[in-house]
Amino acid sequence: FYFIKQKNIQAHRFCNLTALCFSAIFLVSYVTYHTFTEPTKYGGEGLMRSIYYFILLTHVVLAALILPLILFTFLRAFSGRFDAHRKLARWTFPLWLYVSVTGVIVYLMISPYYIH
Repeated sequence: FYFIKQKNIQAHRFCNLTALCFSAIFLVSYVTYHTFTEPTKYGGEGLMRSIYYFILLTHVVLAALILPLILFTFLRAFSGRFDAHRKLARWTFPLWLYVSVTGVIVYLMISPYYIH
């Protein structure tokens, strides 16, 4: 976002391709890990439990929706349809950022309950 606002298209392209690659690696590793391990139950209580499940629910729903948005946004850029890319990126960027940040928050909230 910073680079495109600075009109540095090459840095913008590099950062977004890097983010896409790391996200794909993370998604594959996440699905692989959770395929072969038992689920962990959140052990918090009261208000924290409600907050955790709200964040988790919004994270999961938006994570499912963001993948096609990311792919369509990248496709529009690579096909040179920059006006269409820009219009879709206005939605994709904040949603992708929300999913990324809430993923870390969910992990930090549930990590004390992991059995090692």
